[in-house]
Amino acid sequence: MSTQIKIILAILLFLCLAKMPYAYYELFRIIAIVGFGVLAYQAHLQKLQVEMVIFIALVLLFQPFFKIALGREIWNIVDVIVGIYLILSIFIKTKKQFAETSSGNEFKQH
Repeated sequence: MSTQIKIILAILLFLCLAKMPYAYYELFRIIAIVGFGVLAYQAHLQKLQVEMVIFIALVLLFQPFFKIALGREIWNIVDVIVGIYLILSIFIKTKKQFAETSSGNEFKQH
């Protein structure tokens, strides 16, 4: 489930680079706090403290209640960095899980 959330959030972040109606950005902020909140909770359950802190920081950054005025250019940079991080985290996690699974199978065969 976290992979799907990361993909959806990354796509929505990259869409923020286009000129969208202001309502899109407001809707994205609501989706972002829910998505990053779920990712933070899942990271907590998996005892991934660094990821949990990153996702909590992203919840605070994108929350719609007290807006942080960074300017369009800076927000575009933030959107790209966070989008790339989300995509890379999918592949890094998948690679780690594959390595753990394959090494675990070697022990079971003996």
